[in-house]
Amino acid sequence: MNRKKRRLMIIGSSLAVLGLALGLVLYALNDSVVFFHAPSDIEAKAIKPGTRFRLGGLVQEGSLQKSSNQIISFAVEDTGASVRVQYAGILPDLFREGQGVVADGVLETSGLFRADSVLARHDENYMPREVADALREQGHWQGETGSAGTK
Repeated sequence: MNRKKRRLMIIGSSLAVLGLALGLVLYALNDSVVFFHAPSDIEAKAIKPGTRFRLGGLVQEGSLQKSSNQIISFAVEDTGASVRVQYAGILPDLFREGQGVVADGVLETSGLFRADSVLARHDENYMPREVADALREQGHWQGETGSAGTK
């Protein structure tokens, strides 16, 4: 084997190993690239308790409960399911029932989602694009048909 063939073999095998490594990384990150999971995704995708993820949907009407030690409990819903959320802290000023929300936290074995942070929409017409798209796919979105991230 001369030097030219050996060099081509090394380059070819290096590219193959690099392609394999890239494929494995992309496969491993496949589920974690999602911006959020809707409540119906928790059962459909069999998300295990102890898993950290973002939960997105609408705050269920009549579900908001505040305790004296600043623990807030509410339910996040989509058309298929509802998940109880517990959050210790101060909610954003624009947080209210019936509005879009994304909560970052951990699912517990009881089915309760313990949130570390809660994000609410920032003005009258905004809902996170991913939340609006998921609600639109389920036939629940009542907003304009234009860009969900802007109107």
